[in-house]
Amino acid sequence: LCPYCSFHRVAFDERRARAYFAALRRELELYRELGWRFDAVYVGGGTPTVLPDQLEHTLETARVLFGIKTISVDTNPDHLTRARLEALVRAGTGRLSVGVQTFDDGLLKKLNRYDRCGSGQAVADRLRAVQGRFRTVNADMIFNLPGQDEAVLDRDLDTLLAIGPDQITCYPLMVSDLTRRSLEKTLGRVDFGREGRLYRRIVERLEPAYQRSTAWCFTRDPAAALDEYIVDHDEYAGLGSGAIGYLGGISYANTFDIDQYIAELKAGRLAVRSVR
Repeated sequence: LCPYCSFHRVAFDERRARAYFAALRRELELYRELGWRFDAVYVGGGTPTVLPDQLEHTLETARVLFGIKTISVDTNPDHLTRARLEALVRAGTGRLSVGVQTFDDGLLKKLNRYDRCGSGQAVADRLRAVQGRFRTVNADMIFNLPGQDEAVLDRDLDTLLAIGPDQITCYPLMVSDLTRRSLEKTLGRVDFGREGRLYRRIVERLEPAYQRSTAWCFTRDPAAALDEYIVDHDEYAGLGSGAIGYLGGISYANTFDIDQYIAELKAGRLAVRSVR
């Protein structure tokens, strides 16, 4: 698993994953029964496209229950396959966000992504090939990785500008207590003192061709801009294990225990475990 990622994740097991998707669909039904209505879906990850048939079924359920108008889905470069892309198109996905992180082979190897996602050139080729399949294709990048000096960053930006995706999001490496040790072991210590300099370089290189819609998001079409770390709805539901929502003036979080989450939904109960 990626050493920099502090989000909720577990190793893939197909039986468990199919039960999890079934629980997600039951959770959607419960929100409908409780009277909530939504018009947009953002499917975050990593790898929500690991079982495309289940994701397609789940998105179709959301569309039937709520009349969803906009769908955004995260994926990884190695999941840009014909079958997965066709499933996402059928499900009505308008925005596809590809977790590129970097095109540098050395960094991809340290991030444990080279063997899974391919070389920087292979990732670039896959990203280029998916252009035009969706209203918005977003390249999700990380900057200020240890070993990523200005020259490495410039090469990433050169590749992005040559491909010309509809949107680029560039987030600084975010280090949590959960990932600090694994990051230092695989990549080295993070130098936060250079973060501002690298960010200014990103803005300098991208702004002639893109507009900034948020601090991290650069887009060709402001009307279609979406930064997955910034919620612009007054309320939003958090569905899935470990998800956080804000409804009716209350912030809440679902259980982080995958099996408990599945069991609660199977029993017809929401899996909320923390409320503020």
